[in-house]
Amino acid sequence: MGRTASILRLLAAFSVALAADFSLFSAAGCAEPRSVAEHVLRLWFTSVARCLTLWTLLRFCPGNYRAVLNRLVLTHSVLPALFETGTIALWDTASRCASWADAQCWLLNTGASLAATFFWEATLLDANGGDGGGKEGKQRRRVLFMRVLRLYGPDALLLLGGFIFLSLAVICEMFIPFYTGKVIDILRGEEKHDDFFTALTFMGLYSVGSSLSAGCRGGILLTGINSFTCRIKVKLFRALTRQEMGFFEVTKPGEIGSRLSRDTGLMGRTVCLNVNVLLRTFIKTMFMIFLMIKLSWKLTFLVLMETPVTTLIQNIYDMHYQRLNQELLDSMASANQAVNEVISGVRVVRSFNAHKHEHQRYSDHLMKMHTLKTNRDAVRAFYLLVRRLTGFSMQVLMLYYGRLFIQGGQMTTGSLVSFIIYQSNLGDNIRTLTYIYGDMLNSVGAAGKVFELLDREPQISMEGTLAPEQLTGHVSFRNLNFSYPMSPDKKVLHNFSLELKPGEMTALVGPSGHGKSTCGSLMERLYEPQEGEILLDNIPLRSYDHSFLHKKISVVSQQPVLFSGSIRDNIAYGLPDCSFQEIERAASKAAAHDFISRLEKGYDTEVGEGGGRLSQSERQLIAIARALVRQPKVLILDEITSALDAEGENKIQQALSGWSDQTLLVVAHRLKTIEKAHQILLIHEGRVQERGTHQELMDLKGNYFRLREKLFTNGHSPPREGQSPTCNSQV
Repeated sequence: MGRTASILRLLAAFSVALAADFSLFSAAGCAEPRSVAEHVLRLWFTSVARCLTLWTLLRFCPGNYRAVLNRLVLTHSVLPALFETGTIALWDTASRCASWADAQCWLLNTGASLAATFFWEATLLDANGGDGGGKEGKQRRRVLFMRVLRLYGPDALLLLGGFIFLSLAVICEMFIPFYTGKVIDILRGEEKHDDFFTALTFMGLYSVGSSLSAGCRGGILLTGINSFTCRIKVKLFRALTRQEMGFFEVTKPGEIGSRLSRDTGLMGRTVCLNVNVLLRTFIKTMFMIFLMIKLSWKLTFLVLMETPVTTLIQNIYDMHYQRLNQELLDSMASANQAVNEVISGVRVVRSFNAHKHEHQRYSDHLMKMHTLKTNRDAVRAFYLLVRRLTGFSMQVLMLYYGRLFIQGGQMTTGSLVSFIIYQSNLGDNIRTLTYIYGDMLNSVGAAGKVFELLDREPQISMEGTLAPEQLTGHVSFRNLNFSYPMSPDKKVLHNFSLELKPGEMTALVGPSGHGKSTCGSLMERLYEPQEGEILLDNIPLRSYDHSFLHKKISVVSQQPVLFSGSIRDNIAYGLPDCSFQEIERAASKAAAHDFISRLEKGYDTEVGEGGGRLSQSERQLIAIARALVRQPKVLILDEITSALDAEGENKIQQALSGWSDQTLLVVAHRLKTIEKAHQILLIHEGRVQERGTHQELMDLKGNYFRLREKLFTNGHSPPREGQSPTCNSQV
């Protein structure tokens, strides 16, 4: 009962409001105005009276719709006065509805108000004032769109030039149908034949001007788009290289590549081109409506009644199309990720004969993409069908009334032809206007993903500024607790403490995956411990300047990464001012100078992609030289001999004996010289189990001793007389 009473009260309020509004509308046209000023004043006084009356009567409506109704009332009350004032100002004459005492004019005004309000609410209303669902998403897209426009700041002159030529192209294009109608009236004898060549001349000039302006507009805007795309790619690449290692562990490489290569171009091209289309369509629409009103204001308002239907269809289409398109983009990123994984791990795929599995996996991704594309295209096809049926119905209705107006002497045949040309373009323009606004906001979905990366602050702070001239290289690990971002619940280091003294070698040994290499990664600040801290010369690492720290702490990993270029470029990587003498000195210290000198081009030899033209041991020696050329105070050697032959290992041993000026942290499985380390730590499950020199640990006969004995009994030859007992053993 309560719901029924509410509906009845709402219907009663609407009925009374409509009756009161029509009464005021009709009463305002009873008195004949004595002057134009009096007429305009009466128009606006009546508009205010109608507005206040309707607001008062509709106060009983539900609160959820009150804001929308208020905007509808305002539009409905002001639109007639605004139209009549504009007509008098432009043509110095009142319209046919100047008396307002006409039910048809009231219905026409009501339809136009509903159309304008519906268009505003569904398409252009700012999210802060909207009452519909999804306003937060709309607001977010608007914010992203404005950010994209601000990034076009350096290209403002190009965009301004494009806008000027865009306006010229539209203005020239709009007058062509107008003069087409003039020519038809001249040929039918309804106009003077002397104006025939004048009309043709203007048509030709406007056609040439439109074509030239459109060409200039396209070239200038494409230049601006390319400039924007290059600039945003550089900004994104800079932001990516600043991120901590944990980010790259949880983010798929294919996704990063898609953002950098595809989304940057999409946000630049789509947004800018959409703005171009939006401005062009808006200007054309305004000019068309102006010229159409001049030809026949009745037909113009009749045509504009199509707007609410078109807008409703467009919004329904945008909602479904956007969802399917986003799913398609995610599916494409997954397919690219699958391809990247197979290409980067093709050796593993071939080794395990998993190519059929990978073929099927990629095929599944493609089938999902195909299904999504089919659904998206089906939605678009249905939308186009409905849109064209709506346009066809409006054309039939317009032709029917146009014939009546010609018979009544209100239009000429040429005016109707011009009006038809404008109307055919106007329908497309209104549909484009409603579509392009939504598509322009939807296109910033790619921009949103790019901005997420641009705005992401590294979890490891790089704001340190300390860069002392003197550094001893004393390192202290104090009560570290650490878990990798991929496995936050699995602790790698537990209450870990370690001290590296200047000029001394510390070796970390133990089973793989128990935290040895993690110590080196934490010293490089690739990760940040959850608890505890690392001190360099009794100062936390985060206090040091990032570039300074990575010059004073260098690492050589088990699988060195070389970049395409010469050996000289790889040794001096990241040091643009490095001299050849420094490069050669570092290569000699790393025992790499001899083999480099034997190469045909010496230090100018190309290493190939990933160093593929060099052997594993040669790549390792170059990586060592790359670390030493920085003259670091702390050097981390992470299992650098695990992939070397006996000769390469001997070279490393010889080189180690000459590195007494650095603090050495050696992570080793198979390294004979760890016996000479000042301290050896046995790491097990992220904790220090045993600590001491080689002899102290052997005398302790603990886990270190048992591990060595176990390795020997598993097939490793016992040491020969005079040979170090650790030769070829893995500890």
